[in-house]
Amino acid sequence: MSLLLPALLDPSDHPALRAGGRTLTYRDLLAVATAHAERIRTLDRVAVHAAPGPHTAVAVVSALLAGVPAVPLNPKLGERELAHVVGDAKPAAVLAAPGVELGAVAGRVGRIDIDLDARSAAPLPAEHAAAATALIVYTSGTTGPPKGAVLSRGAIAANLDALADAWAWTGGDVLAHALPLFHVHGLVLGVLGPLRRGGTLHHLPALDAAGLAAAVDGGATMVFGVPTQYHRLADQLDTDPAAARTIGRARLLVSGSAALTAVDHERIQRATGLAVRERYGLTESLILTAARADEEPEPGTVGRPLAGTEVRLVPVDGDPDLGTVEARGPGLFDGYLDRPDATAATRTPDGWFATGDIGRWTPSGALALVGRKAIDLIKSGGYKIGAGEIENALLEHPGVAEAAVFGTPDDDLGERVVAVVVAAGERPAAQELIDHVATLLSPHKRPRDVRFVDVLPRNDMGKVLKSRLRGG
Repeated sequence: MSLLLPALLDPSDHPALRAGGRTLTYRDLLAVATAHAERIRTLDRVAVHAAPGPHTAVAVVSALLAGVPAVPLNPKLGERELAHVVGDAKPAAVLAAPGVELGAVAGRVGRIDIDLDARSAAPLPAEHAAAATALIVYTSGTTGPPKGAVLSRGAIAANLDALADAWAWTGGDVLAHALPLFHVHGLVLGVLGPLRRGGTLHHLPALDAAGLAAAVDGGATMVFGVPTQYHRLADQLDTDPAAARTIGRARLLVSGSAALTAVDHERIQRATGLAVRERYGLTESLILTAARADEEPEPGTVGRPLAGTEVRLVPVDGDPDLGTVEARGPGLFDGYLDRPDATAATRTPDGWFATGDIGRWTPSGALALVGRKAIDLIKSGGYKIGAGEIENALLEHPGVAEAAVFGTPDDDLGERVVAVVVAAGERPAAQELIDHVATLLSPHKRPRDVRFVDVLPRNDMGKVLKSRLRGG
């Protein structure tokens, strides 16, 4: 077996996972994952129905033991997205919790139920190469359907070790979070992170004041969340000082996937006494920068580059203070699955990965992100949402002639999805269009606001001028 999860080499009775009312020790995790690894070891690739709970963690660990690339599936994917991901990745089977409805598309590739009570004492498989693929994580671009980012075992291991250095992360830590388990934040950092250290993951149903306080009472030392969760948590802590005091006994709060506002930084610190650390990365790069546990964070920044990772800023339009963020290091993805053209588009001529974000360095050497090179990538509720696929979905409604989608600032979500529509004849109801998108795509991609106009502003080349629609 690979040393990606070294705690499984000599498993103990230390808790590895607490989720969905179940607790699995490292001894349990090895035995149940080995049982399922034996079933899939001859397969080329598997998908994982990544619903919250222990079944997803066991499925991914099983695939890692077997050396079989795993494709996490968002359990809320719309029919079209599910068809695309399954058709693109071509998994031989879908691993899922018993009784979960997978949908017609996923069902056609077969399923293997994860039995948490299965056990095997078979010897560990041979070690897998660091260059071998561990995960293929689908990420939405600014246009078109999602692409599968291929992440190697070595990239994941190197990135988690660099984060352990930044956050003093050890086997004595218990990580609490309520993140989805189908993307880098919740799965790579949130599941594989504690397992690589030999610590414990406590996956919560929600990141609310009562649940998080109970988790800290039960030993949680670290908390991961997205800005939307911290914003809602701050609202609750304003009226629950007892929970705030309890949560303040944790040693580290980390926020990611979008920027945490200065107001929420201040509210969380005032309530708990803890300063939130932010970090920055993409599916394709894993984590690039992070505020360290042994340094006071600067609100509005995402820390300095991790050990072993280089980050540079390429000046934008001659501005010496701003630059497009580019990176290189051991955590970079191997490319998009079967998309060499798209992969090449992310690389600069001298081999750096172009993130598409714009940032500046602060005097302390921390990175502050100031915008997105492509305004069509919306960050809402911790999700990255491509405007183009929402526009395409809207255009399939008979009442829509033209559509433009963008994000606008939102105190709760970070950004809210806004759709500007030119009707084809009689205007459809806004809620009808919202429901239409939610049916075709994931619910979090639905517009929160639908506005109707007679004509979309365009430049001489026919490109929609979204800056005008946004009021910029």
